[in-house]
Amino acid sequence: MPHDKDNAHWHEPAGHKKAGYGVFKKQPTPYDAFMEQEGLPVFRDVGIDKVQNLPLVDWKRTGGKGHFIQLYGTETKWGCYVVEVPGAGALRPEKHMYEEIYLVVEGRGTTEVWQEGDTKNHVFEWQKGSMFSIPINAWHRIVNATSSGALLLAGTTAPNVLNMLQSKEAVFNNPFVFRDRFNGADDFYKASDEIEADPVRGLAMRRTNFIPDVMTCDLPLDNRRSPGYRRIEPFMTNNCFYFWIGQHENGRYSRAHAHTSAAVLICLNGKGYTYTWPEDEGETPWKDGKEHLVRRIDYEPVGLVSAAPGGARWYHQHFSSGSEALRLTAWFGPHNPGRDPGAPGSKHTDYTAQDVTEGGTTIPYWLEDPHIRNEYQALLKRNSVPDRMDPDWYNIPAEFMEKFGPKK
Repeated sequence: MPHDKDNAHWHEPAGHKKAGYGVFKKQPTPYDAFMEQEGLPVFRDVGIDKVQNLPLVDWKRTGGKGHFIQLYGTETKWGCYVVEVPGAGALRPEKHMYEEIYLVVEGRGTTEVWQEGDTKNHVFEWQKGSMFSIPINAWHRIVNATSSGALLLAGTTAPNVLNMLQSKEAVFNNPFVFRDRFNGADDFYKASDEIEADPVRGLAMRRTNFIPDVMTCDLPLDNRRSPGYRRIEPFMTNNCFYFWIGQHENGRYSRAHAHTSAAVLICLNGKGYTYTWPEDEGETPWKDGKEHLVRRIDYEPVGLVSAAPGGARWYHQHFSSGSEALRLTAWFGPHNPGRDPGAPGSKHTDYTAQDVTEGGTTIPYWLEDPHIRNEYQALLKRNSVPDRMDPDWYNIPAEFMEKFGPKK
């Protein structure tokens, strides 16, 4: 009697045949089921030009309106959504066993934060461009100070926690109080501009639980992605959720570099576009006739793009196309460079900042596909934006001339 694949009956394979279907469909995770139960649509793609265009649906649990976002490559790694706080209203108080960061897209208001058993709430004000973190499992309430809706973009570690615990009750009604994450200090949400070296890679880091305006905050010189590139890593509420804020000068673009999935680039200021393609397709996809494998997302504030949407390592390259500098923030969830595989103390290189000629994954300008420069120059000319890419950057260094120079 034949059996359908959906039937629970199992047959042991005959002879040397392999067990199982061989090809199967990915099953929804507990977090996927949670999003469906919340009653909101889920946006899934490589990116979106601006989150303000997402249709918002009544979100009963929170008292606002929202839309989930799960860009390709972020599945099971971290969660994202936009939520609208009703005009002259507030979201319902809640607490949860996952980390959460917010970027204010539109509006202004206040957030109240407190621990179970506290006698007073900690209150701070926010506006368009503010960024803050909610301590894990702390009670909080987001209040809108204007008559029109306030829109916030959130990043969370909810998928990580829900997929492991598989219990909404354990996530949203857990009595444990994390005093080491939030002790109610009066200056807890006071912005800090002090800079220190992050303990993993020695890059610029700022310990602060609140940034009044990510559009204008000071960014130290970094130079790792493009000449004049600036960057800071905010470290908030002792989170595992990793992110940074970076800026490319106008009339310039980053070198392509490759790493695995998790990172989502969010446009904060200026406008631009991103190319992304699988690393194993090589450094010159247009030249090699593989341009159909390259994905492009154009964006403006607040647009999103997944840097490596395919699971394995992908090249990605970001271009400033407007008259203003291109400022981005990259959200990784709990997947930061300090958590790459390896035993404690083992040596690890910052391979995304090293050229492919040095064993890294960055493609120097002189080795990139000629299509990239030609297209970029034509775009700047149409937009009347000065081209600030130094022609010398495209010259092959003398030590590589024999290998990469014109063949005689």
